[in-house]
Amino acid sequence: QVLLVESGGGLVQAGGSLRLSCAASGRTFSVYAMGWFRQAPGKEREFVAAISWSGGNTYYADSVKGRFTISRDNAKNTVYLQMISLKPGDTAVYYCAASQRLTTMTDGVGADYWGQGTQVTVSS
Repeated sequence: QVLLVESGGGLVQAGGSLRLSCAASGRTFSVYAMGWFRQAPGKEREFVAAISWSGGNTYYADSVKGRFTISRDNAKNTVYLQMISLKPGDTAVYYCAASQRLTTMTDGVGADYWGQGTQVTVSS
């Protein structure tokens, strides 16, 4: 079992920045690929970004490439999502995810474990 707790969401103006954090506990964090998904009102949950267990490989949805950066600190059991140049279209609940298979997340299928989500609201 892996417990994921997100933090760092909030309200920001368009063009602003936020950094989301996800603290993991339970099974060995470093063996899991980690990712972020988001779900906007009335829409399905969508893949945002993922990072391999070592941190050596990262993947992004086209909509966030060049604006979002995923990183992880295995010593702190934490994964981050740095978001810059935020747009109103980025408004959503952001979920942290963990998966033993990276492609499960990058293919948008899902993940083995999920956090509770943190709200990000970008005002115009």
